Amino acid sequence: MTDAVGGGRRMQPGTVSLVGAGPGDPDLLTVKARRLLEDADAVLYDSLVSEAIRDLPPASVERIDVGKRGDGERTTQAAINDLLVRRAAAGDDLVRLKSGDPYVFGRGGEEAEHLAAAGIPFEVVPGITSAVAGPSLIGVPATHRDHASSLTVVTGHEDPTKEEGALDWDALARSVSAGGTLVILMGVGRLPDNVAALRAGGVAPDTPVAMVERASRPDEFAVTGTLDTITDRAQGVGIDPPAVTVVGDVVSVRDRVADALRAAGTVRSADAVDDPAVPTE
Repeated sequence: MTDAVGGGRRMQPGTVSLVGAGPGDPDLLTVKARRLLEDADAVLYDSLVSEAIRDLPPASVERIDVGKRGDGERTTQAAINDLLVRRAAAGDDLVRLKSGDPYVFGRGGEEAEHLAAAGIPFEVVPGITSAVAGPSLIGVPATHRDHASSLTVVTGHEDPTKEEGALDWDALARSVSAGGTLVILMGVGRLPDNVAALRAGGVAPDTPVAMVERASRPDEFAVTGTLDTITDRAQGVGIDPPAVTVVGDVVSVRDRVADALRAAGTVRSADAVDDPAVPTE
């Protein structure tokens, strides 16, 4: 992008769009997100963005993998920040593509601050967060007048046994015991620890729990159980990241609606394993 100044030409910065890709199904992208993917000079995408969405931009759009992976290979956040500023300062219009919503555990807030400090114009295009999409796609509402009037979303990465942890697991346990819904993102690896922390906080062992892996994608898979059984059941069926865990009475709604969702063809997880111990009333 250029601008005429006094007979010369001065480079104007491009715009960075912090775009939420949603849970993975391209049909769940916003109209604006899809348009930006088609018009950008380059798309910088995270590793959790589905291949189906990464393939949407035309061949003329440069695609840059800046994902962070659990195997030690990663692009540092500092490197991502610098790349965004450098390319936008050179006049490129960029899409910073993130799984789910850019401001829900996506570091979009950090990148927004960095861009603003560097004088780079940016916009935010919200996406459907997996915290809500994952459970809802398998028939579990985030809230329900008969079951839950509050929703708490946390990251499951953190070790709940840390003395100086950012999460108050006793407070989370009290919320669930009072009827609230707890959604844990990125918590597959620490599932046993998180379950133990909730149990230590007084959550009843028969509290319903559901997990959905790769929500909205062709290989979506779900498993349900109780706080007492979910660790063994998840390990038994091989739940892998990315997966969402939802804890609370709202999980009991699934049994009453899943068959109708499947009949409509809107539930992909037909191979879901359900625990008969989960109450339905």
